Amino acid sequence: MGITKHPDIDFSGPAFYRIVAQGKLSNDWSDRLAGMEVTIISRGAGATHTELRGPIRDQAELSGVLETLYELHLSIVKIEQIDECR
Repeated sequence: MGITKHPDIDFSGPAFYRIVAQGKLSNDWSDRLAGMEVTIISRGAGATHTELRGPIRDQAELSGVLETLYELHLSIVKIEQIDECR
């Protein structure tokens, strides 16, 4: 079984990401999360998500952000590479 490569995903350099995690995270964590902007999103029935937006330099920095969320026991709901104008 081989690895399937997706030609539309480019990890060769910096990119702008949007990451949504289940739970609430303080803005104080921004520095530990590659300086990403932290926004709290209230969902129905009292559920809260944290949205992170910002530039990520490379795969190592993205991995560090995801590892921090894992260590904080925040479940990742969505990760997307986006156009920074969105």
